[in-house]
Amino acid sequence: MNVQDIINTVSSKAGLDEPTTEKVVGTIFSVLEHEAEGTSVSSFFAQIPGADALAQKYDVMAAGAAANSGGGLLSSLQGALGGVLGEKAGALINGVAALKASGLDMAQIRQAGETLIKQAEAAAGPDLTNQVLDQVPGLRGHLGL
Repeated sequence: MNVQDIINTVSSKAGLDEPTTEKVVGTIFSVLEHEAEGTSVSSFFAQIPGADALAQKYDVMAAGAAANSGGGLLSSLQGALGGVLGEKAGALINGVAALKASGLDMAQIRQAGETLIKQAEAAAGPDLTNQVLDQVPGLRGHLGL
């Protein structure tokens, strides 16, 4: 199963158009890429062809990522928190803001996230998927898992 298969399934089950779904999946993968450490995230991405490239395309820590998520006070706060708490917390903050800025409500984000995790488990196996997710505990809460 490659990343396009996952995007297609998430799009169908969450009722989202493909460009929005690609952004959601890429954003979540980018958060995992920045926050999960060690070989587990590399192994995880190796099991899902295209996941690493999609994470880089929607890099939540790229210059301007927070600015593109709506701007204003929230953007300034995200930048400050990311700087104070370090890259790991900043990636999650920026990722959640990017998901909300894409016009999705929390129910849609949760549905997309839940479907993405199920597809990732099918592609990379539940043990490896959970090992990666366990390194980003705040992500489960934001995805309603």
